[in-house]
Amino acid sequence: MSKSTEERVEHALSQLLERILPTYPDEDEAAADERFDDAFGFAINALGRQGINPPIASDVNHASDLIQKKLARENNVPEKSIRFANLYSKLLTQPVLNQKWAMLYFLYQLSDPAKEQIVQSSSSRQDRRVMIHQSGVSSQTQQPGTPAKRHKEVENHTDSPAFNEAFSNPGLRKLPVNDGSPKPSPRPVITDKVERKREKKTMETAKEQIEEEPPPEQKNLPMNPSEPALLRDLPFTLQGLSSTNLVFSSSTTLKLPPTLPIPLVSLLHSLAEPSLLYRNLSEFVDSSEGGLVGQSFRSALSKELRSYLGLVATLEGQIKRALTMLDDSQPHQGIGKAGVTLKRCVIWTREATMGLRLMSLMVEESKGKKGGELISLIHSFSLTHGDPYVGSFAERLLSHITRPFYDMLRQWIYDGELADPFQEFFVSEHSEDEVNDLNGDGRKGGATSVWEDKYKLNDRMIPSIITEEFANKVFLIGKSLNFIRYGCGDAAWVESYSKEASKELRYGDTANLEHSIGEAYKTTMARLINLMADKFKLFEHLQALKKYILLGAGDFIAVLMESLSSNLDRPANTQYRHTLTAQLEHAVRNSNAQYDSPDVLRRLDSRMLELSHGEIGWDVFTLEYKIDAPVDVIVTPFGSKQYLKVFNFLWRVKRVEFALGSTWRRCMTGARGVLASVDDKVGSDWKKARGAIAEMIHFVNQLQYYILFEVIESSWNDLQAALRKPESTLDDLIQAHARYLTSITRKGLLGSSSVDFTGQLHELLKIMLAYKEAVDGLYSFSVAEFTRRQEMSARIETRTAEGRWGVTERDRDSLADSDASTPNFPGTKRRPRTTDADSPFPALLQPAGGNEDDVLPALRIRLVNLKTDFKARVNVLLGDLYHQPDADMRWLAMVMNFNDVYQPVRRKKRGEKKRDKEKETPKGGGSGEGKGVKEKDKDKDKGKE
Repeated sequence: MSKSTEERVEHALSQLLERILPTYPDEDEAAADERFDDAFGFAINALGRQGINPPIASDVNHASDLIQKKLARENNVPEKSIRFANLYSKLLTQPVLNQKWAMLYFLYQLSDPAKEQIVQSSSSRQDRRVMIHQSGVSSQTQQPGTPAKRHKEVENHTDSPAFNEAFSNPGLRKLPVNDGSPKPSPRPVITDKVERKREKKTMETAKEQIEEEPPPEQKNLPMNPSEPALLRDLPFTLQGLSSTNLVFSSSTTLKLPPTLPIPLVSLLHSLAEPSLLYRNLSEFVDSSEGGLVGQSFRSALSKELRSYLGLVATLEGQIKRALTMLDDSQPHQGIGKAGVTLKRCVIWTREATMGLRLMSLMVEESKGKKGGELISLIHSFSLTHGDPYVGSFAERLLSHITRPFYDMLRQWIYDGELADPFQEFFVSEHSEDEVNDLNGDGRKGGATSVWEDKYKLNDRMIPSIITEEFANKVFLIGKSLNFIRYGCGDAAWVESYSKEASKELRYGDTANLEHSIGEAYKTTMARLINLMADKFKLFEHLQALKKYILLGAGDFIAVLMESLSSNLDRPANTQYRHTLTAQLEHAVRNSNAQYDSPDVLRRLDSRMLELSHGEIGWDVFTLEYKIDAPVDVIVTPFGSKQYLKVFNFLWRVKRVEFALGSTWRRCMTGARGVLASVDDKVGSDWKKARGAIAEMIHFVNQLQYYILFEVIESSWNDLQAALRKPESTLDDLIQAHARYLTSITRKGLLGSSSVDFTGQLHELLKIMLAYKEAVDGLYSFSVAEFTRRQEMSARIETRTAEGRWGVTERDRDSLADSDASTPNFPGTKRRPRTTDADSPFPALLQPAGGNEDDVLPALRIRLVNLKTDFKARVNVLLGDLYHQPDADMRWLAMVMNFNDVYQPVRRKKRGEKKRDKEKETPKGGGSGEGKGVKEKDKDKDKGKE
């Protein structure tokens, strides 16, 4: 070292010591200077020895990496690492500094607390030994607790063979001891003359201490058992086996010799961790619990444990080689120079210990988990853990653990079979109890249960290596293949598809997996939709349901109703199945239905609903369209009931339309003949009746138009668009048909959560039929009146021709009885008439006293009451429709009242009526006036109802 360099080093070292050496207020200046000189001499000697034989290679990048890793390990935030990177880049740009790596490594060693503690503990032990063997003069010079004496004692034994052997290059680094005192006070800059003087004094003191140092035999106390003996037992301990010195008292306890010093106990504690972890992991691997994924997990752990045993075997070879190189003449038998120590074993097993620790954590958290849950657990270590070692370890395990899962996945998406004996896959079969619970309401059956109730998607078992959307697609692929095989009877296509498309699936090959699933999805869905459309004629059956059950075929319904009307007017218990079937075949042959396919016509049938007392044929007749598997997946038994419900409502509306139309044609035809002859007597009645019938026909026509076109046709167009959508699945078809049924039942039947529109419509239809019967009674009365007048005219002509009086006294009485408008002759009396079963009037219109003269007033009263009731109910219906949120229902109210002939009112709910009642009732009791108002309101409400 040149003189100028030496001076710069000494100057820099003096400034460094001024900063790090503590000051004591009670210490005199001479003692402080002596302590400073001792530290300065120790530092000069240490730097000299390090310069001769440096402990590590001079690699500045290596030193920088060590500091960067330490900062990243000890700090959660990256600010300190970024700051160091900036300082390091500035250091590299300084051309004056040649030993950059040494400075960085020196700072790194200073920052290592573990090494500092080891040095301090070693120094304290050496201090104790030096204090025992040193002369009394040294003990009397300074107190044992002063800092000067501690540094002096360390300096005294630094050049001993035992100290050098412990701090040799393979062992700990030689570092100056920092006592950790508070911040030093600033010291004056020392001149070169003072520095030389202190250096000389320091060198002389170090030489004297080397001469006074006791022999190594006095410093190295015996240790039992020795480190070589512990090293000899270490391979057995690492394999979880007891040895002479290290005994496993239980599966979770390793007993250490009590005579060992604390540093060795600390090292053995570090080595005991992998030993205990290996014992527990070995027990877990040898067990046979769990399913296929669990056994695969044990197999992967067993492979990792074999790698650990390989490390132990290598370590055992190194230990045996080192034990053959021991020298009893050296301190500790020269174990440090042999190259293998307990500390080195700790370092060599550090990474393996991390692996064992991680596997033990996985085993602990995997309790109670299986299948997809276990895969998600292992995947979470690679997904969320920041340590790259943990991530790579978890990925390595996943490649083995997921093999049974991918085998089950491959068999499911290519064969449609579920090979899962331990219920580890995210697709599972419904148990018998679950199937009974799902079908307990009787809404499912046949192929519907095969498709919807056979398999289920278990969200809890979906592993995190796939997404939920991916899992749903896989579930649909396998379910479709299974349905094609068993529901559609096309197992041959499934077998051929499996042979052509089957591929091996494994973890990590994401692109191949996604491509395989995508291709399987497209192929399977296309095949299933083609089968439903071509082989099983799904669209043709839906069209037939619309034509026959939803009354889309108008000519067929008209012919059927006309042929059945005479039979259906009779009581329900007189109807016969063969008669209804014959009339159905007649309607098919006499309409365009004859051109439909035989399969469709074969499924069309007529039947009767459950009979009740007092019902007629119209109330129990219904049409049925039979749906077989696998089409009943879409048109379910519950859907068939919904079709039947809509048909019964439409059939009743159609019946009212047919009845009103028949009566209207009779009236129009009779107006030019029979009714014109009695116009003087019942002309005004017929005028009112024709107006009311026209009003009712308008109501029925608007209701039918709304249901058939605004509801059914509109929903049918939406259904067709959904069914023809490309890449649609069977679930899409089922959902589209379910929406179609919901729409036609909710809107077609005027469904509402607040108002019972269906009940209101049924009451209106009853009133229309009753009005039609009353009009028929008026027509019968008019025909009877016309017949009597014709008979009277013929009798008068005959008598006149005979030369007699044309009208006798009896004829005059008869005319008076038949014409209420004609005044009675004096002395004449009305002749009572008996009730006749063959009377042309309905039984409810025949007079109770047997006098037919009261029929016309009764008819007039009934017609007026029915018309008033009809208008009142229509007003309420329109009022409720106007307040519905559905625009189509409001539109129906508008077309029914396009000329504002009705005055819509809204019925008050019970709560509103109660509030109005409370407002009208006085607080001090009901007065007469209040009572009258309440009675008037009651009358108004009755009139509205």
